[in-house]
Amino acid sequence: MSSYRVLVADDHPPTRAGVRAAFEGTAFSVCAEEPDAAGAVESALRTRPDICLLDIHMPGNGITAAYEISLALPDSAIVMLTVSTNDEDLFAALRAGAVGYLLKDTDPARLPHALQGVLDGEAALPRPLVARVLEEFRGREKRRRFRGRSLDLTPREWEVLELLREGSTTAEIAARLFISEVTVRTHVASILRKLRVKNRRAALELLKEYDASSGGTLPALAE
Repeated sequence: MSSYRVLVADDHPPTRAGVRAAFEGTAFSVCAEEPDAAGAVESALRTRPDICLLDIHMPGNGITAAYEISLALPDSAIVMLTVSTNDEDLFAALRAGAVGYLLKDTDPARLPHALQGVLDGEAALPRPLVARVLEEFRGREKRRRFRGRSLDLTPREWEVLELLREGSTTAEIAARLFISEVTVRTHVASILRKLRVKNRRAALELLKEYDASSGGTLPALAE
């Protein structure tokens, strides 16, 4: 039987103990435990686990840890283990590199099966959250045509454009996507070039024209 090493980061000791117990007699074992995001990143770099199982709302923010680990260790699969069913947490985790999002009320006996699926290339998502991901994807696909033609925006550029539509500033977009403000401005410049418009307001006017769900007054374009 193959053996897989799992880093568990959660500030709740009973949760970490529950994970260890769920792994007994399986192909999975805990190679490191940490109570916060900083420790998770440090231990991941030291132990190079097959899977990092991260709580979202632990000290230091599990999303931040997921992003840093995914950059440094692309071969380590990242799975969030959380109580949060919030859409913003779900999509932030996926943007940060997570390939799984499990709720803490999941039957512990199913945890090894879910992680094996991740290693086999499957996405570990509870059924209700799968529906939300599909709904978000379909909504974005509907907005990917302007004036009868497809636009070759990257997934990251679409994220930036959507956040601009929500009224986010450059600094807020950088924080949401875990990138620098310089990178945000680079994406915006590329978006404007591809949309063939001169400024952000013109880009949002174009988006508003073909996005019936946005409605209302255009958001302020603060820097």
